[in-house]
Amino acid sequence: MSTLEDTSTNIAIKEFNALKQVQFFDGLKHIQLSGHLFLEDRLGQQWTFYLYLGRVLYATGGTHAVRRWRRNLALYCPGIDTAKLKELCSLSGSELEAFQECWEYQTLCLWVEKRYITREQAARMIWSAMTEVLFDITQVRQVDFLVEHTTTLSTQLVLIDVGKLITDVQQKWEKWQDAKVADRSPNRAPLIKQPERLQQQTSPATYQTLTKLLDGKQTLRDLAVQRKRDVLDIATTLLPYMQAGLVELVDVPDLSSPFPNLSISTSTAAQVTTATAVTPIIPTALAVPEVPKGPLIACVDDSPLVCQTMEKIMVAGGYQFLGVQDPLRAIATLLSRRPDLIFLDLVMPNTNGYEICAQLRKVSLFKTTPIVILTGNDGVLDRVRAKLVGSTDFLGKPVDADTVLTTVHKYLKHQLKSNSLVVG
Repeated sequence: MSTLEDTSTNIAIKEFNALKQVQFFDGLKHIQLSGHLFLEDRLGQQWTFYLYLGRVLYATGGTHAVRRWRRNLALYCPGIDTAKLKELCSLSGSELEAFQECWEYQTLCLWVEKRYITREQAARMIWSAMTEVLFDITQVRQVDFLVEHTTTLSTQLVLIDVGKLITDVQQKWEKWQDAKVADRSPNRAPLIKQPERLQQQTSPATYQTLTKLLDGKQTLRDLAVQRKRDVLDIATTLLPYMQAGLVELVDVPDLSSPFPNLSISTSTAAQVTTATAVTPIIPTALAVPEVPKGPLIACVDDSPLVCQTMEKIMVAGGYQFLGVQDPLRAIATLLSRRPDLIFLDLVMPNTNGYEICAQLRKVSLFKTTPIVILTGNDGVLDRVRAKLVGSTDFLGKPVDADTVLTTVHKYLKHQLKSNSLVVG
């Protein structure tokens, strides 16, 4: 394992899309980083990820860290009243000192300990917060990063599977793009620009509702929580008004922290500055890898060991790899990534390879995609049934590297030959 040293200069990552995000966080998991990851866009907006052995505990930062926390608190912990928020202001001494490191997360830990909220509620808040953070990072596309190997958060409420999270965020981002609002940030607040014209073009009831909501103080995300709707619904509803110049989006400041007297250390985050000509020495495992040119191979298997084995085989063979361990999310994940070949486990909890294969064949995108069934039960009936639901081939477990690579080459040889001609 490479020895991790703190970087004193940031490294730029261009086009920080979903694939590069997955590869990047897989690199952090590989070296089992415990510490901080700082990201910054070209406008100086910064985010901080807290990691434990390469898994993410929490993410914060951006323009509205407090707004984000308050929104998710109202959404997932409605039982928290004003009195419990006021308790935070009364903390002192060693209790308050602990909140120097990510007060949002430390507050959740305290409330779970006191049983004000459940661990499940905290986990939902953390997932939602990280979804917003990664969405904002995806929207800016290019970031600089810096890592710090240091003592991180002492309590692990939840360890986030970043791969699943990135898949969810990518789906949200694609919908945001399809709705033609990709150039509009959900962190901006709608404000009526031309009230007279808006009144002329809407009913009295609609105009009254819009004047109450579009005051330039609540972001699109704030309005979504308030109205109990998806933020994309809010954006698309207001889009005609924005295109007509009747409503505009404006920047709004963040809300005040519950800890007005808490001095939050920003010395490390301040190190993430504009890139210089100095090239820092960082571990190879942390360097953002080049995107492989080979086809994307997916493996749907609830066993982490099988997915890890298949990943090693595919990467060694020069292929991109996608591991899916949650069978219930398999189809959505495959649709978002569109692999060139799919290895599919036969026996999984809640569903099985037959059902997933049959559903995939109903999707036009996967009509001709090679689907290879994996199983430890290499029986004649299994093979017949697999063929009936549309599988392309059938491999037994445990998987053998040579057999797997031969199978991939067999079904993708025309694509591989085409790629080699293009490269040459």
